[in-house]
Amino acid sequence: QVQLVESGGGLVQAGGSLRLSCAASARTYSRSTMGWFRQSPGKEREFVSAINWNNGSTHYADSVKGRFTISRDNAKNTVYLQMNSLKPEDTAVYYCAADRWSSGSYRPVDYDYWGQGTQVTVST
Repeated sequence: QVQLVESGGGLVQAGGSLRLSCAASARTYSRSTMGWFRQSPGKEREFVSAINWNNGSTHYADSVKGRFTISRDNAKNTVYLQMNSLKPEDTAVYYCAADRWSSGSYRPVDYDYWGQGTQVTVST
């Protein structure tokens, strides 16, 4: 069982930056993909970004392209999400998740392990 622990959330003004971290208790599988999702009250959980552990390929939701950057540190089993130019609509609980087999899906149902989430609040 892989545990994922997020950190780095908080309160920031619009236009500011935050960096989220997701520490994995162990490397899931060399083929796995790590993803970031977010969920705000009354809305479904939505895909934000993903990175493949092995080759480092990345993918972003259109709403965050050019503002967010996902990266990984293989030695630390840690994935990061650098969030710049934050907007109030980015306010949500952010979750880290692992897709063991890199299915190529960005649907939450296709991810096998989840962290507990970290709150990001962007004020106007």
